[in-house]
Amino acid sequence: MCGIIGYIGQRNPKEILLDGLKNLEYRGYDSAGIALKNENDIQIIKSVGKISILEEKLNHTKLIDSHIGIAHTRWATHGEPNEKNAHPHKVGKITLVHNGIIENAAELKEKLQKEGVEFQTTTDTEVIAALINYHYKKSMEQALQKAIKELKGSYALAILSDDEPDSLYAIRCESPLILGIGEKEYFVTSDIGAILKQTRNYVLLGKNEIVHLTSNDYTITKNGKEIKRNVETSSLTSEDADLHGYEHYMLKEIMEEPVLVENLIEKYSNNFDLLPDLKKYKHIHIVGCGSAYYAGMIGKNFLEDDGLKVDIDVASEYRYRNITYDKDTLVILISQSGETADTIAAMRKAIENKVDTLAIVNVDGSTIARECTYKVLIEAGREVAVATTKAFILQVLILSLLSYKVNKEKEYLEDLKHIPQQLKVLLDKSGYYKKLADAIYTQEDVFFIGRKVDYAISLEGSLKLKEVSYIHSDAYQAGELKHGTISLVRNGTIVFGIVTDDEIRDKTISNLEEVISRGANPIYVGVEDCPYENKIIVPRVHKKLQPLLVVPALQMIAYYVAYKRDCDIDKPKNLAKSVTVE
Repeated sequence: MCGIIGYIGQRNPKEILLDGLKNLEYRGYDSAGIALKNENDIQIIKSVGKISILEEKLNHTKLIDSHIGIAHTRWATHGEPNEKNAHPHKVGKITLVHNGIIENAAELKEKLQKEGVEFQTTTDTEVIAALINYHYKKSMEQALQKAIKELKGSYALAILSDDEPDSLYAIRCESPLILGIGEKEYFVTSDIGAILKQTRNYVLLGKNEIVHLTSNDYTITKNGKEIKRNVETSSLTSEDADLHGYEHYMLKEIMEEPVLVENLIEKYSNNFDLLPDLKKYKHIHIVGCGSAYYAGMIGKNFLEDDGLKVDIDVASEYRYRNITYDKDTLVILISQSGETADTIAAMRKAIENKVDTLAIVNVDGSTIARECTYKVLIEAGREVAVATTKAFILQVLILSLLSYKVNKEKEYLEDLKHIPQQLKVLLDKSGYYKKLADAIYTQEDVFFIGRKVDYAISLEGSLKLKEVSYIHSDAYQAGELKHGTISLVRNGTIVFGIVTDDEIRDKTISNLEEVISRGANPIYVGVEDCPYENKIIVPRVHKKLQPLLVVPALQMIAYYVAYKRDCDIDKPKNLAKSVTVE
């Protein structure tokens, strides 16, 4: 959530910063702002709402000549979303933008107030600016080092000083921040995607490292000592953020799934040694948040069928549980960004207890990818839409491949090679998904039911629908529906029944009949035909591959329902792509 972009070089920063902000919109935000700097002045322009509002404001403002600037998209945590609380914040000689949360902000604010500092907002960000300004005497480096020692929490900062006309500073502590390397120009950003039009070369910043940028060079220090970091090159290009003719990124990213699935299958089906062997572990913990957690639930079903002992937890709960580990435990962390705050905390809990960790992530070089014992990259490319689609499918595919390595089955490999083509055929039925969306988009409540792995699929289908369409949607174990929730079913209520497991097919069908008798309008999703009018029939494949053909159909329905409701599909309200605070 939130986004930072900073620039120093020879060009005017306005368009560079605006373009960077637009590429960070997917992270979720409620306000935005820019600070431009020259030898004599710092100019700050802020607005509430979309970046287009900020852009309009900039276009009607006489801007100073500048070659340095910082910009920010804010997602409110301290203080309501208004122009005063929007970033950048300026206190004394210090102007900065901030991602993250300062846990001891109230304590620091009280201390500074006793020193005579006056505050204009209720934000923790203004406290940071005031703290640095308080410590700033002659050296910015020393002021920043002193501030780092006092700040508690997660933060990434881009900082300007009135006294230094050719300097931009940045600090990273937990929240993501990288240094972009251009031709006689430099960038700082929360996400490499924000600067792909400018450069693909970057440097990863470590915890509590300070980078000092000028128009000609940069220096990275920690505790006053200079640090050398390798310059890396991203495999992404600016085209990864292009719509390529699609109206929304969500649809584009769903339609990319067949090719991405085929790429991963080709990579691992010819060399399963690239994947870690889970058989040597007596106990496996799977941890994730949101869709990553639901992918983990699907994986838990796979691995339990292989005879492994598997627990699964939401990361925000796992980090606080009193867990007894043994040396034969593996903790699997699932995160698209690799920067999910609760998942990072869960990983570090496992590391502190000296057990192995496995990251299933999309972003190489992310915190989770760097710190885990093992990592498997899902190789989804950049996912721009806030609601995950292709990354989820690839997470499930990796878990399926890991399961195959535990319990090799010939029929699995035979079905595996047909999945990309079958997936493409399913996604090409957009007209039918639009027809189903016509029956859903006016609803106030929708329910999904399933058992075992079908319940995990139901959870993800329900989440996708409510994320992008704002329809209230819930998922239940089919056998639990009659223990209270069935009282909410009324005439015309849409109930999705996910039915892919032959062993329990009849039981789930029975549960569907129960809601139909109370007036529900069923949508059947399964591998065998049925007499219901509304249905999605997918090819029957090995049970550890079946979710790869069911979930994309539910993604398409969610997309078209949201489209019919005229929702902001790629940037749903109140949501952030990467949740980097607790």
